[in-house]
Amino acid sequence: SHTMSALAIGTAQAAANSDWANKVPTNIKTTAGAAQAAMTATTGQAGMGQSDFLRLFTTQLNNQDPTDPVKNEAFVAQLAQFSQLEATTNMSTSLGALAASLASNQITGSANLIGKSVSVAGGPAQLVTGQTVNATIGLPQGAEGVTLQVFDNAGKLVSTQTAGPQTAGDMLFSWNGQDDAGNALPTGNYRFVANAVVQGKNTTPTVSTMVSVLGVSQNADKSITLQVTGGKTIMLSDVTKIYG
Repeated sequence: SHTMSALAIGTAQAAANSDWANKVPTNIKTTAGAAQAAMTATTGQAGMGQSDFLRLFTTQLNNQDPTDPVKNEAFVAQLAQFSQLEATTNMSTSLGALAASLASNQITGSANLIGKSVSVAGGPAQLVTGQTVNATIGLPQGAEGVTLQVFDNAGKLVSTQTAGPQTAGDMLFSWNGQDDAGNALPTGNYRFVANAVVQGKNTTPTVSTMVSVLGVSQNADKSITLQVTGGKTIMLSDVTKIYG
C-alpha cells in the first residue's frame, strides 16, 4: 500500500473539479451549488448579510447528506454565529442613531449660550471703543506679582498693567481700552500677554478673554462653532468657562 502525504490540489486539478461540477446533471443537487444559487438569486453579488447568512444556512441543511447529517455541535455553533452577527448589526444601527441624536441635541443645547459671555484661553481681546474688556489669568499657585501687556493687531505694545501678590486661582481683571497715556484706542482685536513671578520664577500664565456669544452653527463634522463679538468665530471646544 502507498502512504499518502498532505493532499495538494494543483491548478489543473482545481480546473478539472470545476469542470466536473459544471457537468453534474441538473436534477442532482449539490450543497455548494444550491447554496450559491439561493444566495446569488437574491443578491446577485458577492457579500453576505443577515438574510444571506440564514439562506445559506438553511440551504445547507436542506441539501445535507442524510447518512451524515450536521452534528449538533456544528448546528449550534452556526446558530451562535448568526445570533452574534445579528446582535452586532443591531448594535451598529443603534449607535448610529444615538450619535445622530446627540449631534442634533448638541446644537440645540449650544443655542442656550447666545447672549452669554464665555471665556476662551489665549483668545483675542475684542475691544469696542469706549468699553472695557474682561479677562482672567490662571494662577493655580498664586503669584508674588503680575504684569499684563496689551498688544494691538499689528503687534505694537499699547498698554501695560501691574498687580501685586495674588492668591491661587483665576485673577480677574478689566482693561478699559486705553493706552498708557489715557487715550481711547480704536475698536479692534488686541492680545494680552501676562508675566508672573511664581515662587521666585518668571512664568507666562495663560490669559483667558471673555466674549459674548451672538450665534451658534454646526459644522459638517458635527463640531460647534460660536459667533462672538467682533465678527470672530471660536470653537465650542475652546471655551473654558461660561458666565451668565
